[in-house]
Amino acid sequence: MAAISDNPTPIFDYPKYWAECLLPAPFLPMSREEMDQLGWDSCDVILVTGDAYVDHPSFGMAVIGRVLEAQGYRVGIISQPDWRNVDSFKVLGKPNLYFGVTAGNMDSMINRYTADRRLRHDDAYTAGDVGGKRPDRAVTVYTQKCREAFADVPVVACGIEASLRRLAHYDYWSETVKRSVLIDSTADILLYGNAERAMIELTHRLAKGEQIREITDLRGTAFMCRSIPDGWREIDSTSVDQPGRLGKPKNPYEMSQPGDNADAKTIRINARKAETCSSSNSNAALELEGEEQLVSIVPDTQAIKTDPSSTYIRMPSFDDVVADPVLYAHADRIFHRETNPGNARPLVQKQGRNDIWVNPPPIPLETEELDWVFDQPYKRVPHPSYGDSKIPAYEMIRFSVNIMRGCFGGCTFCSITEHEGRIIQSRSEQSILSEVEKIRDMTPGFTGVISDLGGPTANMYRLNCKDKKIEETCRRPSCVYPSICVNLETDHKHTTQLYRKTRELPGVKKVVVASGLRYDLAVKDPEYVKELVTHHVGGYLKIAPEHSEEGPLSKMMKPGMGSYYEFKEMFERFSKEAGKKQYLIPYFISAHPGSTNEDMMSLGLWLKANGFRVDQVQSFYPSPMASATTMYYTEKNPLKPLGKNNSEKIFSAKSQEQRTLHKAFLRYHDPENWPILRKALRRMGRSDLIGSGDGFLVPGESRREKEVMRRDTKKAKPRIKSQPRASRTKPRRR
Repeated sequence: MAAISDNPTPIFDYPKYWAECLLPAPFLPMSREEMDQLGWDSCDVILVTGDAYVDHPSFGMAVIGRVLEAQGYRVGIISQPDWRNVDSFKVLGKPNLYFGVTAGNMDSMINRYTADRRLRHDDAYTAGDVGGKRPDRAVTVYTQKCREAFADVPVVACGIEASLRRLAHYDYWSETVKRSVLIDSTADILLYGNAERAMIELTHRLAKGEQIREITDLRGTAFMCRSIPDGWREIDSTSVDQPGRLGKPKNPYEMSQPGDNADAKTIRINARKAETCSSSNSNAALELEGEEQLVSIVPDTQAIKTDPSSTYIRMPSFDDVVADPVLYAHADRIFHRETNPGNARPLVQKQGRNDIWVNPPPIPLETEELDWVFDQPYKRVPHPSYGDSKIPAYEMIRFSVNIMRGCFGGCTFCSITEHEGRIIQSRSEQSILSEVEKIRDMTPGFTGVISDLGGPTANMYRLNCKDKKIEETCRRPSCVYPSICVNLETDHKHTTQLYRKTRELPGVKKVVVASGLRYDLAVKDPEYVKELVTHHVGGYLKIAPEHSEEGPLSKMMKPGMGSYYEFKEMFERFSKEAGKKQYLIPYFISAHPGSTNEDMMSLGLWLKANGFRVDQVQSFYPSPMASATTMYYTEKNPLKPLGKNNSEKIFSAKSQEQRTLHKAFLRYHDPENWPILRKALRRMGRSDLIGSGDGFLVPGESRREKEVMRRDTKKAKPRIKSQPRASRTKPRRR
């Protein structure tokens, strides 16, 4: 295995493939007729996707297709094929290099089922909003059909569904721990995250004649490994962070073998101290206070800082994480520690007879590279084959601009960090302004309103670590929790300037910011908040406190309500100064791990006290690889070391009755929920919250309801049969 490179070639500097002379295509072809019109006898790469094909930079298949086209390759798209018919996978013929398979912009299971596992009958990524156009577990099904169509063609799995299933993971829909999607799908290689860099390198190497199974040194990839190559040193994951109780002291003179679960807890403490020193992070140093101090017998400094090009971490095997929830939670901790491209090491997990090898994350794209990706000749509309059918996801984003990638928030219920990473990748100001002009000039129906300037988070544009060396050594899962890191840039001046320049463009009447706002960051820059509130709020601004109680918030890694009140005061003050009536719309999650009935009751009381009546409720959805999903499944807290001092058991609402109750607390004002809430409040000993007035959560039963209850109670009582009377006739004397 070759060394993993830390100095990649810029994605626009590769020599172009021979087919560059035939390109670009108006739309990437979806039929043989379109290929004939372009003069193509075959496609070099065929992308199979679960989404309708929209030639827009917000749709993954369009981005990868246009990026490969710019490298000189002929790329075709098979959109939403009939997975029951193998001929649907042959419509473009046999690709010269490989099939690229993605479920689409959404995980196919989350797309198809609600948080309560009910079947959806719509699909925002399908023409006509019709559900059922893609199979469950689309990556697996599509890959197997590609194999059936052309057995000798390599298959590359990519997209968010593949990303979140690269290792053993809890599957909410089957309530089991599943193997890596690599094994179930039989794909040759998996590309995770925004995969432009890896996809370009992989395609060029395949075009040069390399075999796909020989390409094992690409960052951002995972593959099945039958044997560990020579020259690699193994570190057992328990020497980085030990789960369970500490065993008896080990003989300090005994030679340790690769994979030994040696005195790992002492190593963990030393490792965390070393990381704290290397990152100069005062917040991380505070986490060590109060932790038990142990004497290290044989401190393994290699477990603290090792060369990712020659050292890998051995994760607990698939069988181990299935059998032991503590080991599953431990694996989650290790996975999230190894997400920084600057210091992440390869992860290896035994699954059956093979190992799954996951290389470190890709090096983030530089601004010039990201600009190049967005500057490709997208038509910015759906493929003409859909006619006048509406694609809701496109209708939502057609007047919006994605200004950055990544998120350093680390919210445990969100999978953005696992997919895109926590290092912010920002486009240049000129690239963004140029795209706004393209929307103005090219997008049908534009009325002068840009519906969003944002991304995963609206206000993380160009907010990065102040020191590159600190960034490359940091292992914090969040830059803003439990407090904002002192090394994080919080000046929003670049975003403020971007907003002003965008709204001054000719033909642009208004620029709305609709992406989620990190308000604990926003309050650090009042000038940004004033610009936002004065010019970029369309009457309502959505923010996401998610909860009011510290217990659930600590499991979400979200700030307390103090930041919310601070932002609310700024929002109302600047709205008043601008002479506008504007409102904050807070979002909350029900049934999140760590949220008890009492927590949800307190949140309901907070909502009522603040005059909020929530129309839509976001119920916790356990997506693969998220830390909150680990809490849900294991009832352990992977945010803390899983040693003997972490005996905390996390409550999760799993039954339908519990999840319904938690939703009902958020919709306390809905009369349909009052019977459920009354019953729960009485069971909790809080009958004092039932009644009329501001101090109560729900009203008491009406006279009619009481009468119905009495009748029902009377009907429910079992009727006692009368006993036959004893005979009054005296027995005869003999």
